[in-house]
Amino acid sequence: MISAVLWDFGGVLTTSPFEAFNRFEKEQKLPDNFLRTVNSTNPDQNAWALFERSKIGADEFDQLFLTESRALGHPIAGAEVIKLLSGHIRPNMVSALKKIAKTHQCVCLTNNVPAGKGPGMSRSAEEQKAVLDVMGIFEQVIQSSKIGMRKPDPQIYTYTCEKMGVSPDQILYLDDLGVNLKPAAAMGMKTIKVLSEEQALQDLSTHLNLKFD
Repeated sequence: MISAVLWDFGGVLTTSPFEAFNRFEKEQKLPDNFLRTVNSTNPDQNAWALFERSKIGADEFDQLFLTESRALGHPIAGAEVIKLLSGHIRPNMVSALKKIAKTHQCVCLTNNVPAGKGPGMSRSAEEQKAVLDVMGIFEQVIQSSKIGMRKPDPQIYTYTCEKMGVSPDQILYLDDLGVNLKPAAAMGMKTIKVLSEEQALQDLSTHLNLKFD
């Protein structure tokens, strides 16, 4: 019986930052998925991992990412990557969240960095307001940059279950990254990999027996 829904933020309730990554790579004539390659090299201790756990600040990330990307053949300052992190709100997903929140505990679990404005890493006050309006729907917002843990570390899922006061088998969890879903599923959570807004809404409808306009 699903009593709670756990939501990733970027790539689920907003457009994926990977879309912005790909546009940047085309503009800069970089190899496809180069930024993701940098972020997946030494994934537990690289600049990205340290930044999401607030082990380093924005200035340190800027230089460390530059060093890591240079070692892979294409020097990119970390500050350029930070500019790409804020996505656009998906209105239909937000409407679904509002409906689900009436009958289920809804919590946000997001890997983010201590940069930008607020938990959605917004670039402008207008974006920040839109993000905060969405964040206000959740009973809790759990941020990697605040607690010093990040997905897919299994400890963050144990921590989240404790904060929610439910067992993993009561949770339906949405994320756009399979690597984040895998340890949650191993604990017993039901999972949805978000590939598109339409697909996510259909999967939510199937799991929760709800209809979304």
